[in-house]
Amino acid sequence: MASKRDYYEVLGVDKSASDADIKKAYRKVAKKYHPDMNPGDKEAEEKFKEATEAYEVLSDSERRAKYDQFGHAAFEQGGGGYGGGGFGGFDFGGDMGDMFGDIFGDLFGGGRSQSRRNGPMKGANLKTSVRITFEEAVFGTEKELDLNLKEACEHCHGTGAKPGTSPVTCPKCGGKGQVVYTQQSMFGMVRNVQECPDCHGTGKIIKEKCSDCGGSGYVKKRKKIRVTIPAGIDNGQSVRIREKGEPGVNGGPQGDLLVSVIVSRHPKFQRREYDLISTENISFTQAALGAKIKIDTIDGPYEYQIKPGTQTDTRVRLAKKGVPTIRNKNVRGDHYVTFVVKVPERMTEAQKKALRAFQEAMGEVEPEKTSKEDGTKTAASEKTAEKETKTTGKEENSSGKKKRFWEK
Repeated sequence: MASKRDYYEVLGVDKSASDADIKKAYRKVAKKYHPDMNPGDKEAEEKFKEATEAYEVLSDSERRAKYDQFGHAAFEQGGGGYGGGGFGGFDFGGDMGDMFGDIFGDLFGGGRSQSRRNGPMKGANLKTSVRITFEEAVFGTEKELDLNLKEACEHCHGTGAKPGTSPVTCPKCGGKGQVVYTQQSMFGMVRNVQECPDCHGTGKIIKEKCSDCGGSGYVKKRKKIRVTIPAGIDNGQSVRIREKGEPGVNGGPQGDLLVSVIVSRHPKFQRREYDLISTENISFTQAALGAKIKIDTIDGPYEYQIKPGTQTDTRVRLAKKGVPTIRNKNVRGDHYVTFVVKVPERMTEAQKKALRAFQEAMGEVEPEKTSKEDGTKTAASEKTAEKETKTTGKEENSSGKKKRFWEK
């Protein structure tokens, strides 16, 4: 006899898989190999049995613990209450529809997972979006939305029936909203529970429909809805407006309206959770000597004292100048500013002269060198030129006349 495969391997999950993961994996495998989906395929039938056996063990916490400790030996010779017969020692018996109903839903026609729609049910939620500015996201705002929303038909007062008439109990399901079918299968009698096709699960039939709403009980109307957007909301987050969604069914509450917020980008600030990030340009002299400057913040200009010798990429923190938290607008993040020393692209002659003097003072250039930019000489070079002029003058006086070029 061939040895059994590991149950976790059969379902394709890890040993650390949760109950939900195991259920999801079994649903996938069982749907793939179910005999109704693969008529006459013996191999698929065996894989379906194997998956079902694995699920029966791993979905039970006590059996799973035994299996993790002893493996397949835990259930041999009646060790886990698994005698002969059935799926490799598993005796299902009972109602197959009840057993698989919670797992397969639509595959077995609903089972116990099929909700009873003839009772009060909450209406579906509606979704929309709104665009706001960066500042509005930080400090909060109010917006007005123009939407098409359903409301109870005034003509039939939401019943869907023609005035003077009322819905009647569905004769097919007796008002239950569900019908039960039984059929013979290879596993025995299978009981399927499905939504009633006549009343569509409502348990009521409208013989004469309202002319205004067509029997739905609701009509669409254009409405203006105001939404309050809290301070600190981030891009992609939603605001829930209670009972502004689809109408409920059979007296159930109305659904909600979910407003997704789209935040426009800011030209200067970037957001990181509740902190703000920005850069600030400073001049060379401000960085070297220190200075008071005004930094742009989300609250407006903020006066800051730069320390002498500040280097480019220096980062400072402005406490509580960031974004307010949604839960408490008085609690705010921080603002981090990175300084960038800006080099001037154009300068006046006076500015160039001052910088050359600074270069000499720093020892970055030799004093006698002539500037390559404008041809001007330093004080030292001017003294050298004066000395050369005096020497030339002595040569001229010794002969009484200026030497010609071929006499030199």
